[in-house]
Amino acid sequence: MTMGFGLATAAGMLLAAMLFGPKKSTRIKSEPFECGMPPAQPSRSSVSVNFYLTAVLFVMFDIEVVFLYPWAVSFRGLGLQGLLAMAGFISILFAALVYAVKKGALQWD
Repeated sequence: MTMGFGLATAAGMLLAAMLFGPKKSTRIKSEPFECGMPPAQPSRSSVSVNFYLTAVLFVMFDIEVVFLYPWAVSFRGLGLQGLLAMAGFISILFAALVYAVKKGALQWD
């Protein structure tokens, strides 16, 4: 039932886009949209590696929070074994943070 609802929603959105979407393509409509301003730089410009490092570190520590929440909810039921497992998990992530700081991954030059 849920899959059917998802497929019906997707099909409905595609149908609405075909019915109500723009029909004629012009040069102005084909340009990338940047808050109504003309593009400041070409879209194929290179991005600094620091941007990617920061993004990967954010995802890594964001996933930590995803795993911490269910553990915190069922903390009392897990007992000492759950506490030790989470301490190991947090220590590994802390070691990763120390490594990233020592390598200078969080310094934005």
